[in-house]
Amino acid sequence: MYTADQEEECAALEPELKETLGKVANTIRHLSIDAVQQANSGHPGLPLGCAELGAYLYGYALRHNPKNPEWRNRDRMILSAGHGSMWLYSCLHLAGFDLSLDEIKKFRQLHSQTPGHPESTETAGVETTTGPLGQGLGNAVGQALGLKLLGARFNTDPHTLFDAKVYCLAGDGCIMEGISAEACSLAGHLKLDNLILIYDANNISLDGPLSESCSEDTAARYRAYGWDVVEIDGHSFDEIHKALEPLRTRQRRPTMVMARTVIGKGSPNKAGTHKVHGSPLGEEEAKLTKSALELSEERFFVPQAVKNHFTNKLEQDTTLESEWKARLDAWSQAHPQRYAQFQKYVTRDLPVDLETQLRDIDIADCIAGRKASHAVLNVLMKVFPQLIGGSADLSCSDMTMLEDGGLVGPGSFAGRNIKYGVREFAMGAMATGLAQTQMLRPYIGTFLTFSDYMRNAIRLAALQKTPVIYQFTHDSVFLGEDGPTHQPVEHFAALRAIPELYFFRPADANEVKMSWLGALRHEGPSALALSRQSLPTLRGTDVSYDEGVGRGAYIVRKESSNPDYTLVATGSELVLALDVAQELEKLGKSVRVISMPCWELFELQDDAYKETVFGGDLGRRVSIEAGIDQGWHKYIGSDGVAICMEGFGASAPAGALAREFGFNVESILERIL
Repeated sequence: MYTADQEEECAALEPELKETLGKVANTIRHLSIDAVQQANSGHPGLPLGCAELGAYLYGYALRHNPKNPEWRNRDRMILSAGHGSMWLYSCLHLAGFDLSLDEIKKFRQLHSQTPGHPESTETAGVETTTGPLGQGLGNAVGQALGLKLLGARFNTDPHTLFDAKVYCLAGDGCIMEGISAEACSLAGHLKLDNLILIYDANNISLDGPLSESCSEDTAARYRAYGWDVVEIDGHSFDEIHKALEPLRTRQRRPTMVMARTVIGKGSPNKAGTHKVHGSPLGEEEAKLTKSALELSEERFFVPQAVKNHFTNKLEQDTTLESEWKARLDAWSQAHPQRYAQFQKYVTRDLPVDLETQLRDIDIADCIAGRKASHAVLNVLMKVFPQLIGGSADLSCSDMTMLEDGGLVGPGSFAGRNIKYGVREFAMGAMATGLAQTQMLRPYIGTFLTFSDYMRNAIRLAALQKTPVIYQFTHDSVFLGEDGPTHQPVEHFAALRAIPELYFFRPADANEVKMSWLGALRHEGPSALALSRQSLPTLRGTDVSYDEGVGRGAYIVRKESSNPDYTLVATGSELVLALDVAQELEKLGKSVRVISMPCWELFELQDDAYKETVFGGDLGRRVSIEAGIDQGWHKYIGSDGVAICMEGFGASAPAGALAREFGFNVESILERIL
């Protein structure tokens, strides 16, 4: 429970309201039972067990407007335990979101708004796509941090524009996943007093009793993170209210409400067991459960009293947003310059002359990709205020720190640099949450090889087309002495395999500049793979975005006649390809050299352009990239030569590694002549 100095008194719920919320809870159970049974697929345990929590949140506590799910100061409710999706869909339908009863009846069916796990792109009111356990909690921490960042920028006395709460419902699986430990540790450090985690503590996991796999003191762990923790009966409206109501105005830090519930509550033969977690009740058990709960025999039944309650709640919700809009209007009159800045955050428009500004950046002729990117970032921060940076304890090495941007710290949110600590997976999920404020544009950094730690967060960002930018440095074996544990080999292919993710591997400072432009223009996530070692700035890359990087692949050295060889390369290997071409031409060969910094952009080009780059008889085709060859034969053909890594790297200086693995002119000539 709360310690004595934390416990706060609050007015009790009216008996009539409690009675109505009880009807709401049973309606959530009713809809969930019927939908799961009709689909013959789903997870009835959480909807039955957390029905009172859903009734209280959507029927009383949440300050949002279902008729405008994008209201910027809305409370947010994230179901991290996404398998319990029918709980969320039932709540959204009852609350008045654009989710009809017909869609409830189409649960888990093709093209419905009620997919098996909540998807933010499919269903109004779903704040983030969840399912892989723990990630919704990571997104919630990011959204809570995002709202604090916005509050620090725009809240002024007496006009508070951002004071919403972020609620997250998580189960045992979410709490056990490592990402939740990473994210919640950082949330406690930052003292996020707008984050409320409701832990569905039912002591059951999918495979059986929780005691078979976990015996930790979770409450003690969260207190150690710097959270407040309160334990309640998750079926008692009085206890739910006593725990949550004071947090509206008197929350001091992130708070976990550990709600003791019975999974599958109401099911005579399956409640409290893992058998109700991930499988339908079955027709007979569904009938018995409805009888035990005194539910109507009518399928998908919503009592009139419940409809009336949410009609009244919706009126209150609409009034709340109207009051906020009046506050925004008064604030805009009092602070016109800040309001102009606010509008920039809302639109997130790029400066119309951004390409010119980027191309005009003065960068040394020979510079590491990471350092060139740092120069770009510190121009972007001045013209794009929505840009928020961060790194997994590597900002001094991955060069992500915004100079004069200030640090985000405990209770201090005016800065633009977030130190995520060594928490890559949480960093990825939190960055998605930051972007989901729809007013911030986050980028995050670490070494490319550590993208594996955050891969599933990148995947879910791509699934949602969330505009996060990942700056990955130390992008090949040529980082040198740190050896194969830190040298990416398969990572180019692994990231290119993710749909909707743009993967840029720029060859020099010119391409770094234009890769940033491409990433910022993309409406989904982008990754930049940047070198540790210095690279010369190349004449052939000094072209506009639309002539170069924006095409995905382009010719940087034209052949003198019908080509004998076509060399295509990315990143640090482009200069090597140009050196090889020079030697081949000394031997009387005609050579075309192609830079291919972004495969995804190239695939978007029309057939005519693709033909100008890769079409026709191009002689012997050769790819040169310090990664595995997966994917390259689409462009060089089955008989093409892939100069690639065929195993892991080694610990040695970069020059020695180039000789060892055949990434020098002599070795390549030997391979292709």
